[in-house]
Amino acid sequence: MRQRQVESIAILAPKGYLTGGDETDELERTIKQLGESGNKHLIVNLADTQHLNSTALGVLISAHTNYVRRGGQMKLCAVDKRIENIFVITKLSLVFDVYPSEEQAIASFAEPKSV
Repeated sequence: MRQRQVESIAILAPKGYLTGGDETDELERTIKQLGESGNKHLIVNLADTQHLNSTALGVLISAHTNYVRRGGQMKLCAVDKRIENIFVITKLSLVFDVYPSEEQAIASFAEPKSV
């Protein structure tokens, strides 16, 4: 998994299959560490993620909930069509802010929040 920082925004880019194995555990650990260090802006770039299952969805939902509770934001980007369909079917597309590209997700943090 790639990890980088753009200003106050942490960007994680998991690779391959997020199906409850080591990759999913690494994503969960990294998100938890970011939260514990006070990070309030997170983008998960799914461009290199081929598949995710309910375990990975649980990790993303939990992370989103924790970020919102701390007054932060978590956004997703570069979601391929198959994974996007999972978000639509499960209605998680109503929960997550999803952007076509990492650049658009980064720019969205500069936009004022609607109340």
